[in-house]
Amino acid sequence: MASSLENMGNLLCCVQVDQSTVAIEEKFGRFEGILKPGCHCVPWFLGSQLAGRLSLRLQQLDVNCETKTKDNVFVNVVASVQYYALADKACDAFYKLTNTRTQIQAYVYDVIRATVPKLSLDDVFEQKNGIARAVEDELEKAMSAYGYEIVQTLIVDIEPNENVKRAMNEINAAARLRLAATDKAEAEKILQIKRAEGEAESKYLSGLGIARQRQAIVDGLRESVVGFSINVPGTSAKDVMDMILVTQYFDTMKEIGASSKSSAVFVPHAPGAVHDVAAQIHDGLVQASEH
Repeated sequence: MASSLENMGNLLCCVQVDQSTVAIEEKFGRFEGILKPGCHCVPWFLGSQLAGRLSLRLQQLDVNCETKTKDNVFVNVVASVQYYALADKACDAFYKLTNTRTQIQAYVYDVIRATVPKLSLDDVFEQKNGIARAVEDELEKAMSAYGYEIVQTLIVDIEPNENVKRAMNEINAAARLRLAATDKAEAEKILQIKRAEGEAESKYLSGLGIARQRQAIVDGLRESVVGFSINVPGTSAKDVMDMILVTQYFDTMKEIGASSKSSAVFVPHAPGAVHDVAAQIHDGLVQASEH
Protein backbone atom coordinates (compact mmCIF):
# COMPACT_ATOMS: atom_id res chain seq x y z
CA MET A 1 0.00 0.00 0.00
CA ALA A 2 2.77 2.45 1.00
CA SER A 3 4.75 1.48 -2.10
CA SER A 4 1.71 2.14 -4.28
CA LEU A 5 1.20 5.57 -2.71
CA GLU A 6 4.88 6.41 -3.20
CA ASN A 7 4.73 5.40 -6.85
CA MET A 8 1.62 7.46 -7.31
CA GLY A 9 3.33 10.42 -5.62
CA ASN A 10 6.28 10.08 -7.97
CA LEU A 11 3.94 10.17 -10.96
CA LEU A 12 2.43 13.35 -9.56
CA CYS A 13 5.93 14.74 -8.79
CA CYS A 14 5.15 14.76 -5.04
CA VAL A 15 7.70 13.53 -2.47
CA GLN A 16 7.18 13.02 1.28
CA VAL A 17 10.09 13.51 3.69
CA ASP A 18 9.62 12.03 7.18
CA GLN A 19 10.36 13.74 10.48
CA SER A 20 14.06 13.72 11.61
CA THR A 21 15.03 13.04 8.00
CA VAL A 22 16.19 15.15 5.10
CA ALA A 23 16.19 14.31 1.41
CA ILE A 24 18.86 15.17 -1.13
CA GLU A 25 17.51 16.63 -4.37
CA GLU A 26 19.52 16.50 -7.57
CA LYS A 27 18.88 18.00 -11.00
CA PHE A 28 20.45 16.25 -13.93
CA GLY A 29 22.86 14.54 -11.48
CA ARG A 30 23.93 17.73 -9.76
CA PHE A 31 23.15 18.67 -6.17
CA GLU A 32 20.16 20.97 -6.10
CA GLY A 33 19.11 21.31 -2.46
CA ILE A 34 18.06 19.79 0.86
CA LEU A 35 14.41 18.84 1.33
CA LYS A 36 13.22 19.15 4.93
CA PRO A 37 10.40 17.05 6.48
CA GLY A 38 7.10 17.53 4.70
CA CYS A 39 5.69 17.25 1.19
CA HIS A 40 7.71 18.56 -1.77
CA CYS A 41 7.29 18.81 -5.52
CA VAL A 42 10.10 17.19 -7.47
CA PRO A 43 9.34 17.49 -11.22
CA TRP A 44 11.11 14.44 -12.59
CA PHE A 45 10.28 15.48 -16.12
CA LEU A 46 12.49 18.56 -15.63
CA GLY A 47 15.44 16.42 -14.54
CA SER A 48 14.86 16.64 -10.78
CA GLN A 49 15.12 13.52 -8.61
CA LEU A 50 15.86 12.34 -5.08
CA ALA A 51 19.44 11.13 -4.67
CA GLY A 52 18.73 9.70 -1.22
CA ARG A 53 17.63 10.38 2.33
CA LEU A 54 19.71 11.13 5.40
CA SER A 55 18.60 10.45 8.99
CA LEU A 56 19.18 13.19 11.55
CA ARG A 57 18.50 10.89 14.52
CA LEU A 58 21.10 10.11 17.14
CA GLN A 59 22.98 6.94 16.25
CA GLN A 60 25.28 4.72 18.25
CA LEU A 61 28.21 2.62 17.09
CA ASP A 62 29.92 0.05 19.33
CA VAL A 63 33.54 -0.62 18.36
CA ASN A 64 35.40 -3.65 19.72
CA CYS A 65 39.16 -3.07 19.50
CA GLU A 66 41.85 -5.56 20.53
CA THR A 67 45.18 -4.09 21.57
CA LYS A 68 48.13 -4.65 23.91
CA THR A 69 49.03 -2.79 27.09
CA LYS A 70 52.44 -1.58 28.19
CA ASP A 71 52.93 -4.72 30.30
CA ASN A 72 52.19 -6.97 27.27
CA VAL A 73 48.63 -7.94 28.16
CA PHE A 74 46.12 -8.24 25.31
CA VAL A 75 42.77 -6.62 26.05
CA ASN A 76 39.52 -6.02 24.19
CA VAL A 77 38.38 -2.43 24.56
CA VAL A 78 34.77 -1.67 23.66
CA ALA A 79 34.04 1.97 22.78
CA SER A 80 30.53 3.31 22.28
CA VAL A 81 30.26 6.38 19.98
CA GLN A 82 27.06 8.45 19.79
CA TYR A 83 26.76 10.77 16.79
CA TYR A 84 24.27 12.38 14.39
CA ALA A 85 24.29 14.21 11.05
CA LEU A 86 23.99 18.01 11.10
CA ALA A 87 21.02 19.32 9.15
CA ASP A 88 22.91 22.37 7.86
CA LYS A 89 25.75 20.12 6.66
CA ALA A 90 23.62 17.36 5.22
CA CYS A 91 25.25 17.81 1.80
CA ASP A 92 28.72 17.01 3.26
CA ALA A 93 27.36 14.11 5.30
CA PHE A 94 25.70 12.60 2.24
CA TYR A 95 28.36 13.11 -0.43
CA LYS A 96 31.72 13.09 1.36
CA LEU A 97 31.48 9.71 3.09
CA THR A 98 30.54 6.41 1.55
CA ASN A 99 30.38 4.51 4.85
CA THR A 100 30.18 6.66 7.97
CA ARG A 101 30.33 3.78 10.47
CA THR A 102 33.49 2.34 8.89
CA GLN A 103 35.15 5.75 9.00
CA ILE A 104 34.31 6.26 12.70
CA GLN A 105 35.51 2.74 13.48
CA ALA A 106 38.88 3.45 11.84
CA TYR A 107 39.43 6.57 13.94
CA VAL A 108 38.49 4.71 17.13
CA TYR A 109 40.96 1.92 16.29
CA ASP A 110 43.70 4.47 15.62
CA VAL A 111 43.30 6.37 18.91
CA ILE A 112 42.86 3.32 21.15
CA ARG A 113 45.82 1.49 19.65
CA ALA A 114 47.95 4.61 20.06
CA THR A 115 46.89 5.28 23.68
CA VAL A 116 46.50 1.92 25.42
CA PRO A 117 50.04 0.58 24.64
CA LYS A 118 51.43 3.48 26.70
CA LEU A 119 49.56 2.33 29.83
CA SER A 120 49.79 -0.70 32.09
CA LEU A 121 46.73 -2.87 32.56
CA ASP A 122 45.84 -1.28 35.90
CA ASP A 123 46.27 2.20 34.42
CA VAL A 124 43.95 1.31 31.52
CA PHE A 125 41.15 0.58 34.00
CA GLU A 126 41.90 3.71 36.02
CA GLN A 127 42.20 6.05 33.01
CA LYS A 128 39.37 4.80 30.81
CA ASN A 129 37.71 8.20 30.97
CA GLY A 130 40.91 9.76 29.64
CA ILE A 131 40.96 7.23 26.80
CA ALA A 132 37.33 8.06 25.99
CA ARG A 133 38.11 11.80 25.88
CA ALA A 134 41.06 11.20 23.57
CA VAL A 135 38.83 9.21 21.18
CA GLU A 136 36.09 11.83 21.34
CA ASP A 137 38.48 14.72 20.64
CA GLU A 138 39.94 12.97 17.60
CA LEU A 139 36.51 12.06 16.23
CA GLU A 140 35.18 15.61 16.68
CA LYS A 141 38.07 17.07 14.71
CA ALA A 142 37.76 14.49 11.94
CA MET A 143 34.00 14.05 11.60
CA SER A 144 33.03 17.74 11.79
CA ALA A 145 34.49 18.13 8.30
CA TYR A 146 32.06 15.50 7.05
CA GLY A 147 28.94 17.03 8.59
CA TYR A 148 28.67 14.89 11.70
CA GLU A 149 28.53 15.87 15.35
CA ILE A 150 30.03 13.55 18.01
CA VAL A 151 27.78 13.69 21.08
CA GLN A 152 29.66 11.39 23.44
CA THR A 153 32.23 8.62 23.47
CA LEU A 154 32.30 6.02 26.24
CA ILE A 155 34.65 3.15 27.06
CA VAL A 156 32.01 0.66 28.14
CA ASP A 157 34.15 -2.45 28.62
CA ILE A 158 37.78 -3.47 29.10
CA GLU A 159 38.19 -7.22 29.00
CA PRO A 160 41.61 -8.88 29.39
CA ASN A 161 42.39 -12.43 28.35
CA GLU A 162 40.70 -15.14 30.45
CA ASN A 163 44.02 -16.36 31.84
CA VAL A 164 44.92 -12.82 32.86
CA LYS A 165 41.57 -12.30 34.56
CA ARG A 166 41.97 -15.57 36.45
CA ALA A 167 45.47 -14.56 37.58
CA MET A 168 44.22 -11.12 38.69
CA ASN A 169 41.43 -12.73 40.71
CA GLU A 170 43.92 -15.07 42.37
CA ILE A 171 46.20 -12.13 43.23
CA ASN A 172 43.29 -10.21 44.76
CA ALA A 173 42.14 -13.28 46.69
CA ALA A 174 45.66 -13.85 48.05
CA ALA A 175 45.95 -10.20 49.06
CA ARG A 176 42.61 -10.34 50.88
CA LEU A 177 43.59 -13.57 52.65
CA ARG A 178 46.89 -12.01 53.69
CA LEU A 179 45.08 -8.95 55.03
CA ALA A 180 42.60 -11.15 56.89
CA ALA A 181 45.46 -13.18 58.43
CA THR A 182 47.19 -9.96 59.51
CA ASP A 183 44.00 -8.65 61.12
CA LYS A 184 43.41 -11.98 62.86
CA ALA A 185 46.98 -12.06 64.21
CA GLU A 186 46.65 -8.47 65.41
CA ALA A 187 43.39 -9.33 67.18
CA GLU A 188 44.99 -12.36 68.86
CA LYS A 189 47.92 -10.19 69.91
CA ILE A 190 45.57 -7.67 71.51
CA LEU A 191 43.69 -10.48 73.29
CA GLN A 192 46.93 -11.93 74.65
CA ILE A 193 48.09 -8.51 75.85
CA LYS A 194 44.76 -7.86 77.55
CA ARG A 195 44.76 -11.34 79.05
CA ALA A 196 48.31 -10.85 80.38
CA GLU A 197 47.36 -7.45 81.78
CA GLY A 198 44.33 -9.01 83.44
CA GLU A 199 46.38 -11.82 84.95
CA ALA A 200 49.00 -9.36 86.19
CA GLU A 201 46.31 -7.21 87.79
CA SER A 202 44.67 -10.29 89.29
CA LYS A 203 47.96 -11.52 90.78
CA TYR A 204 48.72 -8.07 92.12
CA LEU A 205 45.34 -7.85 93.82
CA SER A 206 45.67 -11.42 95.10
CA GLY A 207 49.10 -10.69 96.56
CA LEU A 208 47.77 -7.51 98.10
CA GLY A 209 44.94 -9.48 99.69
CA ILE A 210 47.29 -12.14 101.02
CA ALA A 211 49.58 -9.49 102.47
CA ARG A 212 46.65 -7.80 104.20
CA GLN A 213 45.41 -11.17 105.46
CA ARG A 214 48.79 -12.01 106.96
CA GLN A 215 49.06 -8.58 108.50
CA ALA A 216 45.62 -9.02 110.05
CA ILE A 217 46.64 -12.41 111.46
CA VAL A 218 49.79 -10.91 112.95
CA ASP A 219 47.82 -8.05 114.46
CA GLY A 220 45.23 -10.46 115.90
CA LEU A 221 47.85 -12.73 117.40
CA ARG A 222 49.64 -9.74 118.89
CA GLU A 223 46.43 -8.50 120.53
CA SER A 224 45.60 -12.00 121.80
CA VAL A 225 49.04 -12.43 123.34
CA VAL A 226 48.93 -9.03 125.00
CA GLY A 227 45.40 -9.57 126.30
CA PHE A 228 46.19 -13.07 127.66
CA SER A 229 49.36 -11.83 129.37
CA ILE A 230 47.40 -9.08 131.10
CA ASN A 231 44.53 -11.33 132.22
CA VAL A 232 46.75 -14.23 133.33
CA PRO A 233 49.62 -12.92 135.44
CA GLY A 234 52.91 -14.77 135.27
CA THR A 235 52.62 -15.86 131.66
CA SER A 236 54.98 -14.67 128.99
CA ALA A 237 54.27 -13.99 125.34
CA LYS A 238 56.24 -17.11 124.38
CA ASP A 239 54.04 -19.31 126.60
CA VAL A 240 50.92 -17.90 124.99
CA MET A 241 52.30 -18.44 121.43
CA ASP A 242 53.26 -22.03 122.25
CA MET A 243 49.76 -22.72 123.52
CA ILE A 244 48.17 -21.15 120.45
CA LEU A 245 50.42 -23.14 118.13
CA VAL A 246 49.60 -26.40 119.88
CA THR A 247 45.91 -25.61 119.62
CA GLN A 248 46.21 -24.82 115.94
CA TYR A 249 48.29 -27.95 115.38
CA PHE A 250 45.58 -30.18 116.82
CA ASP A 251 42.86 -28.31 114.92
CA THR A 252 44.77 -28.88 111.70
CA MET A 253 45.24 -32.60 112.40
CA LYS A 254 41.55 -32.86 113.21
CA GLU A 255 40.55 -31.31 109.86
CA ILE A 256 42.93 -33.58 107.96
CA GLY A 257 41.57 -36.68 109.70
CA ALA A 258 37.95 -35.62 109.27
CA SER A 259 38.04 -36.12 105.47
CA SER A 260 38.54 -39.63 104.14
CA LYS A 261 39.63 -38.26 100.74
CA SER A 262 42.15 -35.77 102.07
CA SER A 263 45.58 -35.96 100.42
CA ALA A 264 47.25 -33.34 102.64
CA VAL A 265 50.24 -34.40 104.75
CA PHE A 266 51.37 -32.28 107.69
CA VAL A 267 55.16 -32.49 108.03
CA PRO A 268 56.42 -32.89 110.67
CA HIS A 269 53.38 -34.66 112.12
CA ALA A 270 54.51 -35.51 115.64
CA PRO A 271 53.39 -33.24 118.51
CA GLY A 272 57.02 -32.97 119.68
CA ALA A 273 57.86 -31.06 116.56
CA VAL A 274 55.56 -28.20 117.52
CA HIS A 275 58.42 -26.58 119.40
CA ASP A 276 60.47 -26.27 116.19
CA VAL A 277 57.46 -24.92 114.30
CA ALA A 278 56.76 -22.49 117.11
CA ALA A 279 60.31 -21.23 117.02
CA GLN A 280 60.11 -20.65 113.28
CA ILE A 281 56.75 -18.87 113.47
CA HIS A 282 57.95 -16.82 116.41
CA ASP A 283 60.94 -15.62 114.46
CA GLY A 284 58.68 -14.76 111.51
CA LEU A 285 56.28 -12.81 113.73
CA VAL A 286 59.10 -10.90 115.29
CA GLN A 287 60.45 -9.94 111.88
CA ALA A 288 56.97 -8.92 110.71
CA SER A 289 56.47 -6.80 113.82
CA GLU A 290 59.78 -5.07 113.24
CA HIS A 291 58.72 -4.15 109.68
